[in-house]
Amino acid sequence: MSVDASPALAPRTGEEVFRALAAEGDRTPWESIGDLAPGLGAHIRHGLGALVGDGGLDLRTRELATVCMLAALGDTAPQLAFHTAGALRAGATKAEVVEAIAQVALYAGIPRTLNALATARPVLAAHPDAA
Repeated sequence: MSVDASPALAPRTGEEVFRALAAEGDRTPWESIGDLAPGLGAHIRHGLGALVGDGGLDLRTRELATVCMLAALGDTAPQLAFHTAGALRAGATKAEVVEAIAQVALYAGIPRTLNALATARPVLAAHPDAA
């Protein structure tokens, strides 16, 4: 499923953003940590709506930027895998995801880039319908 990639998206709630990016049946982060850290869960939910759900950038562009940031940070494999799939669901191509990750080499180094590609590879392979 591809999300409307027009830059003039109406603001979305955190729940709407998550559902646009997630696979069917995925639990939201606020559900996953609600018993342990409900305040943090509420913060994440609000942030998705307030920042990612804002109409200033389309969801595809935001997801490609998120993939770059997570790759540069390193040690974020679960989140990087989720957002790699989210980028594809938001309309990015596999080639665009790989190119976005390749950008990380210049700024955060080859090891983080190789680790990010290793995380992205099975996600990209699991989405044969994505260009």
